Amino acid sequence: MSDSKTISGDFEQQPLRTYAERAYLDYAMYVVLDRALPHVGDGLKPVQRRIVYAMSELGLSAASKHKKSARTVGDVIGKFHPHGDSACYEAMVLMAQPFSYRYPLVDGQGNFGSPDDPKSFAAMRYTESRLAPYAKTLLAELGQGTVDWAPNFDGTLKEPKLLPARLPNLLLNGGQGIAVGMATDIPPHNLREVVSACIRLLEAPKKTTVADLCEHVRAPDFPGGAEIVSSGEELQQVYETGNGSVRQRARWERENGEIIITALPHQVSPAKVLEQIAGQMQAKKLPLVADLRDESDHEHPTRLVIVPRSNRVDLEQLMDHLFATTDLEKNARFNLNVIGNDGRPGVRNLKALLLEWLDFRRHTVTRRLEHRLDQVVDRLHVLDGLLIAYLNIDEVIHIIRTEDEPKPVLMERFGLTGTQAEAILELKLRHLARLEEMKIRGEKDELEEERRGIEAILASPKKLTRLIRDELLADAETYGDDRRSPIVERGSARALKETDLVPSEPVTVVLSDNGWVRAAKGHDIKPEELNYRAGDDFLAAARGRSNQTACFLDSTGRSYSLVAHELPSARSLGEPLTGRFAPPAGAGFRSVAIGAEDERVLLASSAGYGFVTRLDNLHTRQKAGKQVLTVPDGAGVLPIAPINDAEDGVIVCATTEGYLLAYYVCDLPELNRGKGNKLINIPPKARKAGEQMAGAIVIAHGEDCLVWAGQRYLRLSWNDTENYWGERAQRGRKLPRGFQKVTRLSLAD
Repeated sequence: MSDSKTISGDFEQQPLRTYAERAYLDYAMYVVLDRALPHVGDGLKPVQRRIVYAMSELGLSAASKHKKSARTVGDVIGKFHPHGDSACYEAMVLMAQPFSYRYPLVDGQGNFGSPDDPKSFAAMRYTESRLAPYAKTLLAELGQGTVDWAPNFDGTLKEPKLLPARLPNLLLNGGQGIAVGMATDIPPHNLREVVSACIRLLEAPKKTTVADLCEHVRAPDFPGGAEIVSSGEELQQVYETGNGSVRQRARWERENGEIIITALPHQVSPAKVLEQIAGQMQAKKLPLVADLRDESDHEHPTRLVIVPRSNRVDLEQLMDHLFATTDLEKNARFNLNVIGNDGRPGVRNLKALLLEWLDFRRHTVTRRLEHRLDQVVDRLHVLDGLLIAYLNIDEVIHIIRTEDEPKPVLMERFGLTGTQAEAILELKLRHLARLEEMKIRGEKDELEEERRGIEAILASPKKLTRLIRDELLADAETYGDDRRSPIVERGSARALKETDLVPSEPVTVVLSDNGWVRAAKGHDIKPEELNYRAGDDFLAAARGRSNQTACFLDSTGRSYSLVAHELPSARSLGEPLTGRFAPPAGAGFRSVAIGAEDERVLLASSAGYGFVTRLDNLHTRQKAGKQVLTVPDGAGVLPIAPINDAEDGVIVCATTEGYLLAYYVCDLPELNRGKGNKLINIPPKARKAGEQMAGAIVIAHGEDCLVWAGQRYLRLSWNDTENYWGERAQRGRKLPRGFQKVTRLSLAD
């Protein structure tokens, strides 16, 4: 299709592609420039600017009485902003909420929402409003020739294109907006800190870097008072690029063993936080908490109470978990995308943003001074004419009384201009007194001095800079306050593991021959004496804590794990592990172990091979488990042997033919998985004859080992094993007669 357009009669024809492209670009530019993004000069969007201006025109200053919000909204949409009243009112409410704006522009009376639900404000017919004192920084210089004016939407009125902000309101109150293809997220900052940074830029604009400015503007300052927990490097990077995020965290304190949350991250609802915590409690994922309360009131805007289960709960650890799993810690987006003085949107770093605002301020102050200078010069011109009249008062009166057109006569007689002659003709008789001449001379002297001062400032960039600096300091003194959000560098929050949330109680995990498992409270239970299903019997048991992970090993060397508190009670017959896991076909569960993640155990096969490993190498979330021990063909898996961390731990190995070998644990390498190293030597001939390793355990100094041959056993103390000491992988020595058909090894109780 051709891109050419044709005009036929009253119609214009053009390609759809061209029309759609132009229409979309027009819409995009409107959204960017006239709706979504704030201007660097006054930090306001058009609707906000029009609300503030309309309220000033209604006389709703901070010293006036409140008026119905509906009156203000009516003026705004009727004169300047022809859009929906609800959107306009919502924008005005936002500027009145002290929990949304760091320095509110509107002083509201009535229900203007709450931190729980910022949009729960009353209808505009019920609320009243006026401008806040801080709004004066935007309006004080409005009528002093400082800004350009444009016709309103119907051309009947004029409205300011920008407001002459005396402070960098863009950074002080921040702003959010979503345009077409771009967005802005500017968090609020502290007035005194921003002014301090501006003054440093005024004094040394070229030498000052973003890092220097970060000595003054260290972080955003949120109205809610949440902690800023991002590191200094992260914050500086954000200000260097104009993009990133800032981590904020709720503030809390201890009170009578309870947790009191006194400040929440910006725009976080207390009700939502309580809902998140309650959800974890209902799901039984937070047993450390017994109760929640919201005690917020007028004196304490934020007071959330978290009651721990007992005084043994580590409150620091609990709060760390809540920071990681709820909105008690939240990232605030940072995107310094604003409309610049050239009318173009763009992302700026901190220095570029402040320099551009200072250029705006310098231009505004220059226009203000030039406007005032014009007024002073005009008044001096009039005063010169009035003095001529006073010096020739009788002749002036005679001309006025006798001439039909006294103005041209006065101009010709005394060399006056039309403005001066008009001023003389408008004099009242009461002003012809002698004292009036003295007042005029006094006023003239004052204006002459003011004119010289203004001209000196306009002629000297240094003096202009000093004036801007002094005005910034004066406004900082008037409207500034202390930082509300403390800056505290903290590490990343870590959610508690499921095992950390479970009370630590002693348990005994019992495994049966057929793979049924259960957990009994305490360590004094005798697993052999428990009831078992018909055809089933006791196989293995392990003692640990309810918040530890139980690991199971099947006959193929695959490991599986479960948190001990999830196991069924020993009061029942338990449940089959095949209901929780999916072992290979024909495989059976042969052993169990439980303990801390860093505890070490000995894994071995009846082929005489094994290795030392940490328990966490056996942990897995897979139902199919994971391969840990490689079992040679024809061999079986031996029970997992716990290792005491004592340096004198001894490995005791025995074969089915009665050979026993002992050596230190440190002689056996530590591995994560595999077949392992040879523990005891079984010659090929003996292996063919059916000899295997019957057991391998680890004993510490003071412990005894039981060597079982059927129902009989031989007790060997740690000292007795010296008779069987040797190098790892040796054959070992024969046990006494009667114990040369070893069936298993175990630790003596």
